[in-house]
Amino acid sequence: MQSRTQTMSRAKCVATIAIAWSLGAAVSVVSLYATAAPSDTAPAPPASAGAAHAKPHLDRSGDKRVGKASFYAARYAGKTMADGTPMQLYSDNAASTTLPLGTTAKVTNLETGRSAVVRIRDRGPYVKGRIVDLSPSTARKIGISRKQGLAMVEVAPLSIPLADGTVKISTMAMAAN
Repeated sequence: MQSRTQTMSRAKCVATIAIAWSLGAAVSVVSLYATAAPSDTAPAPPASAGAAHAKPHLDRSGDKRVGKASFYAARYAGKTMADGTPMQLYSDNAASTTLPLGTTAKVTNLETGRSAVVRIRDRGPYVKGRIVDLSPSTARKIGISRKQGLAMVEVAPLSIPLADGTVKISTMAMAAN
């Protein structure tokens, strides 16, 4: 037969496990809501010093944007990108912090006038002022040398996946046909 002390100890243990399980479940639910996709009308979250990789407000407007482009270092070859595919140095991969994954865009080097069509498959670049990271082959196509490293570009979305599963075709894509 168990003593009263053992029974109390076992009851405390069961209560502690129940409380821990409940807290874990609550944290899981809160995490689920915190990482849910933002609606298109939600304002962009404020940037904070501790959130260098905060979830961006996705821009589904189809508007062109101008900024600096950089390109992936060779050490990222084969690494998994945000969409789950491996990074290929000789493909049309690109990264954007604001365009939805799966977006097709025309990137034009404003200095050379050369363009290439890319698919947004990854997130980044996480450097202020940069709007797109390109695969090394795409960077070469539009005239960005390894020595130069950066160039001012225009990014014009051609097709943008929408939150409801449909795809928005921009007027830029229509004009190209």
